[in-house]
Amino acid sequence: MANRISGEQVYTWRTLSETGQPVTASDGISINVDCGINDPRALDNLDIMIVCGGWNVEQNSTPAVLRWLRTVSQTGISLGATCTGSFLLARAGLLDGYRCSVHWENIGALTDTFPKVHVSRSVYTIDRDRFTCSGGTSPVDMMLHFVSAQCGAVVSAGVAEQFIYDRIRQSSDRQRVPLKHVVGNQSAKLIIAVELMEANVRETISQSDIAAYTDLSRRQLQRLFQRYLTCTPSRYYLQIRLARARELLHQTSMSLVEISNLTGFVSSSHFSKSFKEHFGHSPSVERQQ
Repeated sequence: MANRISGEQVYTWRTLSETGQPVTASDGISINVDCGINDPRALDNLDIMIVCGGWNVEQNSTPAVLRWLRTVSQTGISLGATCTGSFLLARAGLLDGYRCSVHWENIGALTDTFPKVHVSRSVYTIDRDRFTCSGGTSPVDMMLHFVSAQCGAVVSAGVAEQFIYDRIRQSSDRQRVPLKHVVGNQSAKLIIAVELMEANVRETISQSDIAAYTDLSRRQLQRLFQRYLTCTPSRYYLQIRLARARELLHQTSMSLVEISNLTGFVSSSHFSKSFKEHFGHSPSVERQQ
């Protein structure tokens, strides 16, 4: 689409498999490929190699592919991954000392298995010559980042419009990890507490009321948050409200005063101060970006 919008062939690509034979994707679709990894043409005029992951990637990586990825890294070609493709790069030792993204379901396993890899909750991560994203629609965001950098914002916006893509997420955007995935079945009361916070963003609810609704003391509530979310209830509540405010900055033309009112801040100055402390820049800078 970037080629079409720009009117020139900015990008070319090819698909590879280990053997050169078609590959069956996780959803059962057969993917034809241009060549195998050992074909002499495989690396011709290549700038980046992107590993596409799927289900059970841990069982489906072979020593031959891992060796070949290490060879690719030695040629100066950049390496990327979508979704669980990050597992293959990590298993090949090619993410040691790098930041990377992976689908939220796999963050814990990747972190535990490869302690030298800095796993991020970002929708995508660009760290020097490594480009990784979390799966789902995040490859679109990552590729639009490259299109914008290489072809300009007009072409990038044109591609997004063609894909009916309302908002291009940045690498600073974080995946929303379902709380049930974080705490499992160990604390239904914590899940209820967070749901109460998410349902009361404009008119905030006090810690005492949250504790009462969940049949906990304030001290018990605070211990749950510290144990499973490593922060206080008030801090987590603030993060929920700031995340909602950030969405409104991106998706609406509301003023800062309106946004601060809708997200439970006593004033726009308090909102701006809290936003800058959390994100490192002001709401107005966020909107300009």
